[in-house]
Amino acid sequence: MKTNFLKLSILALTIFITSCSNDDDKKEDTTPAVVTTKVSNLPAPQTGGQGQTVGGAFTKFSFSENKIVTNDNWDIAFRGTTIIVNGGTKVITADADEPERKGSGAVSIAQGTFASITAFPAAATFVQDAATAYAIPTGSDKGWYNYNSANNIISPLAGKVFVVKTHDGKYAKFEILSYYKDAPSNPDPATAVARYYTFNFAYQANSTTTF
Repeated sequence: MKTNFLKLSILALTIFITSCSNDDDKKEDTTPAVVTTKVSNLPAPQTGGQGQTVGGAFTKFSFSENKIVTNDNWDIAFRGTTIIVNGGTKVITADADEPERKGSGAVSIAQGTFASITAFPAAATFVQDAATAYAIPTGSDKGWYNYNSANNIISPLAGKVFVVKTHDGKYAKFEILSYYKDAPSNPDPATAVARYYTFNFAYQANSTTTF
């Protein structure tokens, strides 16, 4: 009798352990994978330029929602060649079209291919927009692009990956592929339509520190 009871106890314990192990596997399987998403033809219109005061609403984008938003839950925003982050303060306080920063966003500029940037940069490398400068610098060869004055073409700088702390403290990385509609490989100065961003991004919604 004692032997049978012992066998039944061992069997029950084995079933319990197996069940717990299976439950753990199921929990791990529910962890969403980090995937790369391509955004095409995001509009970034502006008024002014060419020596005139630049204006116009910024196009605000949410990484978690993967879409343009109009509320305060945006992560980055675009107007012409300017890209802002939802953290810090307005750079041009007199610009009514530049949105107030209501989030805790920041950005770190990493060097390498998009695939090679797999770990979050050190916290000290993240900066926010400030009264004196944008976190992503503007101007040719300073931030994300090169401007060719001979043909007026704007080209993304190779090897620039932007790791963003989102408005709510998550992380994403993105790389800009093109500034022209439909992302032509060799934009024709006569026909290319500017101020349409195409970029890749990967969003990390979990508490891990890697992509």
